[in-house]
Amino acid sequence: MKYLPLLPALLCAACASPIVAPVEEVPGFDAESAVATIRGAGTADAQELDVQPLRDPQVADLLDEASALEGQHLYRAAAERIDLALDMAPADPIVLQRRAELALLLGEADEAERLALKAATLGTEVGPVCRQHWETALQARNAGSTPPREDGLPRVSPDELARRRDACTVAPPPRY
Repeated sequence: MKYLPLLPALLCAACASPIVAPVEEVPGFDAESAVATIRGAGTADAQELDVQPLRDPQVADLLDEASALEGQHLYRAAAERIDLALDMAPADPIVLQRRAELALLLGEADEAERLALKAATLGTEVGPVCRQHWETALQARNAGSTPPREDGLPRVSPDELARRRDACTVAPPPRY
């Protein structure tokens, strides 16, 4: 009985939301510059093989909406649009790639690396999009991510990430 007055306080404490740890930023890491570097890695030149998949129109619309929101620096809202696209196309490497880039912009380096590596395992092994996957994982590592422990995802060093990124550039087959 003597602890009865404390019961409401204990019940409220039990239902309280957990304290979310603040995102630790790596000194000198600029997420917007990192994403610009990633997108630069995805630029194809005329001398390379570039595979472009077909896309569901609804997914394409969500990607367009996300781009518009990102342009306004509304990264969380853009990520929500990409999450809707992932609900429709969970194995689409380009959608995973876009979500990884937004994770970097949101300060979620571990999630960015995980998504980029998942996209790399599902996507093509050559071309600009391939380079973007590996560059994203590398930039996430620069932002302080730790390699994911998820089964099926590679756990590689930053040097290996860079090597795999560079290996994505392949000349197209000769035309006769």
